[in-house]
Amino acid sequence: MTVSDRLKTRASDLARTVLGAVLGIGLAGAVAFQPAQAFAQAVQAAPAAAAEPRAVPQAQGSGPALWVIRDADSTLYLFGTVHVLRPTTAWGSARVDAAFASADDVWFEISNPDDQAALMPLIQQYGISPDRPLSSLLTAEELVALNTVAAGAGATAAQLDPLRPWLVALTLSVAPLVKAGYDPASGVELVLKARAEAAGKPVHGFETIDKQIGMLAGLPEADQLAFLRSVLESYEDATTELDQLVDAWATGDVAGIERLGVNEMRQESQAMYDALLVQRNTDWAGQIQTLLAGSGTVFMAVGAAHLAGEDSVQEILEGRGVDVELAR
Repeated sequence: MTVSDRLKTRASDLARTVLGAVLGIGLAGAVAFQPAQAFAQAVQAAPAAAAEPRAVPQAQGSGPALWVIRDADSTLYLFGTVHVLRPTTAWGSARVDAAFASADDVWFEISNPDDQAALMPLIQQYGISPDRPLSSLLTAEELVALNTVAAGAGATAAQLDPLRPWLVALTLSVAPLVKAGYDPASGVELVLKARAEAAGKPVHGFETIDKQIGMLAGLPEADQLAFLRSVLESYEDATTELDQLVDAWATGDVAGIERLGVNEMRQESQAMYDALLVQRNTDWAGQIQTLLAGSGTVFMAVGAAHLAGEDSVQEILEGRGVDVELAR
């Protein structure tokens, strides 16, 4: 393998670390609503208007994977999502539509992924650190790279300088995807949330925006910087990698999701893997067991990275004696 090949492989691995983050945290869709410059300015945004339900192109074949958990008086559906999608992505299926229609309640990672009024004060509180500017944490070469990448997101390195590394990394990881036609409004959560609201179904969240912000803001600075460096090195490859991952998701290729969006994150950053996936999957499994102890039909939709691999929500539940089956 040549040096050039090794560098390309390294960039690809880093891109998958970033994609694991995009798949693994609902906040990624919320961040995509605001350009980097808006975060740099910490502008207070108005609440988003309620979205109208939109049609989704029908998938060829059976579409994305859907799991079901049942007991005597409960049926719980578990569906993996992608937080930002192209409007043309074909992921609709009669199987998922029927499961969603049958549900009494709908659960997402967070109940308000499009609530900019809730997001911006948290950004101001946890995302700004003027006493430790990025220019004091990155090398001169990295600052040049940051300025180049930031330009594609409508900002400059100087504008991003007061922001903490986790926020810059998350914002810039989403920016090239939006530029390539990925739209947060076409993300699965917002599509399903609009359907739920139109049908009068209660919407719940396993977490809050506060918790997701706190999770990233609470990472050690070294891990935040590693995340940011991953974004800077893999920026140009991010869209190609996500295209591959979306194809795997839309065709129900769970092994592909694990390979592209989960394994590389674990290899590149155990801290990110534990914080974004393992700890949260464990918490959600407990909440799902509580729902199972009740009655009724529930539809749950969380990032697809949470439903792939040995530390997935399903594996944790199976380890606790809860049967989880692929819905047919």
